[in-house]
Amino acid sequence: MRNFLIWLTVSIVMITPLYSYSDNITAQKERVLIVLTSHSELGNTGKKTGFWLPELTHPYYEFKNAGYHVDIASPEGGMAPLDAKAFDEPDEYHQHFLNDAELMSKVMRTIPLSSIHPSDYGAIFFSGGSGPMWDFPDNKDINRIAAAIYQNNGIVSAVCHGTAALINIKLVTGDYLVKGKRVAAVTREEEVDIGQLDIIPFLLKDKFEERGATHINGKAWNENVVLDGRLMTGQNPASAKKLSQEVIKYLNNK
Repeated sequence: MRNFLIWLTVSIVMITPLYSYSDNITAQKERVLIVLTSHSELGNTGKKTGFWLPELTHPYYEFKNAGYHVDIASPEGGMAPLDAKAFDEPDEYHQHFLNDAELMSKVMRTIPLSSIHPSDYGAIFFSGGSGPMWDFPDNKDINRIAAAIYQNNGIVSAVCHGTAALINIKLVTGDYLVKGKRVAAVTREEEVDIGQLDIIPFLLKDKFEERGATHINGKAWNENVVLDGRLMTGQNPASAKKLSQEVIKYLNNK
């Protein structure tokens, strides 16, 4: 709770420059879009949720360090809810995030997905946290943007619960994007470990199999990244950095 109050205090009182959505675009590199949840309620429990910080910071800094311009969007735009429980686990980027005025500004002022033009991006990365289980699956803008990026030879990637974004995306053929593909996503065992199996609206493995995908179940809380062409997925927070590195590798070799 103390760290959550630090987050709130920094967010509210810090004087942060208001960055443009297109500030400092690197012309030589394609742009990457990271999508965070706008959902903050953990089912009907009365508890809060949101996005999981390492599933933002790890890919964000990988993309930035590789020279890519990164925009951050969410279904509703504006302040993306941060799951404060993330601060209970040590992470190399927690303090870096709190000291990073630019990234803090992007999280506080996420771009509404309705404003996104898919042709601006070479890759989309759906971050996790439990919130995406509620506001990613049926979002028409997620489906519009991801399908367009994929069909324009771009990369669609997602990690942990962020893979909920993938279950209803259809291509121009009418097929689900994940049909016939291998995917990783948070597992039943991991949902049990965090006490969410009876809270989440569905199990990702079940949905992917309903859509004709093969769910690759890795060891709980260990890195598991599954690549199937330009569809790239990671199982859990431990997979976020490796997943973004694979996205970068593909973009660099285009």
